[in-house]
Formats: sequence, structure tokens, C-alpha cells
Amino acid sequence: MAASTTDMAASASAPVVHTDTSAKCFIVGAICYMVVAGMFALVIASKFVWPEFLGSVQYFTYGRMRPVHVNGVLFGWLLAADMGLAFFLVPRLCGVKLWSEKLGVATWFLWNVIILSAVVTLLGGYQKGLEYADLPTWVSVLVVIAWVMFGINIFGTIATRKYQQMYVSTWYIMGTILWTAFVYLTGNFATLLPGVTGVNQANLTWMYTHNAVGLIFTPIGLAIAYYFIPRSSNSPLYSHKLSMIGFWSLAFVYVWTGAHHMIHGPISQWLQTISIVFSVMLLIPVWAVVYNFIATMKGEWHQLSDNVSLKFLMSGTIFYLLTCFQGPMQSLRSVNAITSKTDWIPGHAHMAVLGAFSFFAMAGVYHVIPRVFKTSLHSDAVANWSFWLFLIGGLSMFTALWLGGFWQGLLWNNPSIPFIDTVVWLRPVWIVRLLSGVLVFSGMVLFLYNILATVVGAKRHAAAQA
Repeated sequence: MAASTTDMAASASAPVVHTDTSAKCFIVGAICYMVVAGMFALVIASKFVWPEFLGSVQYFTYGRMRPVHVNGVLFGWLLAADMGLAFFLVPRLCGVKLWSEKLGVATWFLWNVIILSAVVTLLGGYQKGLEYADLPTWVSVLVVIAWVMFGINIFGTIATRKYQQMYVSTWYIMGTILWTAFVYLTGNFATLLPGVTGVNQANLTWMYTHNAVGLIFTPIGLAIAYYFIPRSSNSPLYSHKLSMIGFWSLAFVYVWTGAHHMIHGPISQWLQTISIVFSVMLLIPVWAVVYNFIATMKGEWHQLSDNVSLKFLMSGTIFYLLTCFQGPMQSLRSVNAITSKTDWIPGHAHMAVLGAFSFFAMAGVYHVIPRVFKTSLHSDAVANWSFWLFLIGGLSMFTALWLGGFWQGLLWNNPSIPFIDTVVWLRPVWIVRLLSGVLVFSGMVLFLYNILATVVGAKRHAAAQA
């Protein structure tokens, strides 16, 4: 592999002019969807505190709003932002233009059709009722088509590359494309095959649900971090060998861990044990990645004071470490007996999706947007405010849900306590979650404002220059 992303860029024989149209469309659109998904999150969190809130409006019931929020965050915001960032970094790592900007823009148009269709159908009550696979089958088919279009564009770019050696981010993005195809087809189509019911369907569903995080958002999130940590800090990656250890161990280990969501459930003991063993083995790729990121920052930590991208990247690294320490620990039977199905789980999931991978994506956005629009960021102060709102709000939410969830599990394991009492006693935890959500949503609004102001300012400047 090449020595660093900086060396790759410097070694080009002639500069490549990137239009970045696809990257711009995906990134800006994704941020808009993030704010919409955040609005749904606030309503959902409010319902935990005031159950009667909007209770008479069928479209705003919990059962309809939660799938909109989940799919909006996962596919409307995070995956779309990651796809846009991939359209930015893969051509630069390959030393060529994107294989087809027209195909990229067409993919973006189809992606918008998918997201808007998801909102309409899910709010209308049309869903499959499977975790992370709520979308009606015809919408899932559109997702597959869009993903094939995205994959063709990325692999086409890689096939025409100037650089024979590939940086680790390219490996992770290629892995993401292949693993997503396998994981998504399993969760959205294999679960609907004749005879796939009951425990068998649950096994496939949790294989998909857990690997949606582990083999979709983890590899593309790490691809982004591996690219932007050296770029933002202007220092070479600490170890390329260590990056390959992390990549191949992730590829081997993660696929077997989904069944740990059904420990103490109606599945075979041997399958539970395998999921526990492989969950603990996840510590190998995690430590390889985290050590590599932290070692890359050696001598550069002072840049955190005024580099908002690095703030997001290194905070995301710590959240990634905490998330991937929690996961193996809560797979242990003794811990799982307390935390399973409690508020601990959404606390854990939010730290992964918001705290780790969304932080990586936002770091990439703050780095990329000024460059693709050839301008400066609208406001560094607003960027820093958005970071602190995300960090304080997110950390408060995660902590409240961890502590509240553990307490909740202890209450559930006490047969003398009526279940309804545990619901009443958890109300203070849900109040903290709502207030924390207000902080996070405020960060989203500032993030959107800063990016849109940067884009609009760049267009006005270009018009004035014309």
C-alpha cells in the first residue's frame, strides 16, 4: 500500500480536476435528512415523558414514528453521507475522476425517491415489522438497485485507478459494498422466504440488524476516519500493517455476532456460545483501529484546539472504543441477563450510530464541503458550537440510558416488583434523554445552517465572479 494519503496526492503526474457533483448532492441532502430524522426523535422522546402527546394523530404514534426515525438516521442521513464522502475520497485515492458523475447523480435521485417513499409508507402504516427492515419490499428493491449503481461507480473508479497499491480506506469501502449486499439481502428478503418463520426468522433478522452496524456502517465509517485523520492532522498513518490486521479481523469476526441479541432466548446453546466467543474476539480489530488512530495523532494533539474535524474524529474514536467494549461485555450471559431488552441497548446503539459513525461522517463533511465548493467554512465558531452540543447532548443521553437501563434490568429481575412500577420509576431517565435530545437536535440545526451557509456563500461568490 501507499505510504499515506498525502503521498498519493503528491505523486500524481498531473492534477485531476474533480467536479464532485455526486458528492455534493449526497452530502447536502443527507444533512437535511438528518435534521428531519432528529425532529422525529424529539417527538418520540417526548412521548416517553408525556405518553398522550399527539396520541390522537395516527401518523404520529410510536409504532409509526420509530421506523421513520431509525430508517431516516441510518439510510437518509448516515449511509447517504458516507456514500457522498466515498464519492469524494475514492477518486482521490485512485488518482482519477469518478467513473461516472452522471451515474452518481442518478443514484442520488433514486436515493431521494427511496427516502421519501419510506417516510410516506412508514407513516401510513405500511411496513414489514422487522427491525431495520421495516420498508415495504418494493422500496427495498429500489435500495438494492441504488446500491448496485453505487457499487458499479466505485468499482469502476477503482478499476481505472492510476495507483496500483490501495490505501486502507479503499479496502474498507470495497468491503462495505460487498458486505452490504449480502447483509441487506439477508435481512430484507431471506427473512420473507417460505418456511422462514419463528426462531429461524429471528436468527436472520438479528444477523442483519447487528451486521447493519458491523458490516455496513462500521467499515465505511472506518474508511472515512482512516482517510480524514491523516488528512486533517497532516500526518502519515501510523501503521498500514496494523490497518490490514483490523480490516481482515473485522471481516472474519463480525458476521458471527448477531445471535448475542438472543442469549437466554429460544436458540441453541452452541449458537449462543459461538456468538459470545466472536463478540469477545471483536476486541482484536477494535484495538488495532483505535491504537492506529491515536498513534497517528502523536505530536499533533494540539491541533484539537482549533480543528473541528479532528475534534469530531477523535471523539468518534473514543466512542467507537467504548461501543466496541460494551458490545463484547454485554454479550456475556451474566451481563446480558441484566441489560438485554432494556434502555441500555438503545444507549449502546445511539453511541455507535451517533457517537462514533456520525461523528466520523460530520468530520468528513466539515473537511470536504469547503473544498468541493472552493470556499472557506461559513463559521468556525458555529462549527465548534455544533460539536459541543453533539458531544454534551450525546454523552448525557448515552449515560442516562446506560445507567437507567442497568437499573431497569435489575428491577425486571426482581419478581416482587410489578412491571408497571418500573415504567413509572424510569421517567426521570426519559426526561434526561429528552433534554439531551434537545441539545443534540440543536447541534444538528447548527450543523445544517453552517453547511448551507457555506454552500450559498460559495455560489454567491461564484456568481459575483462570473
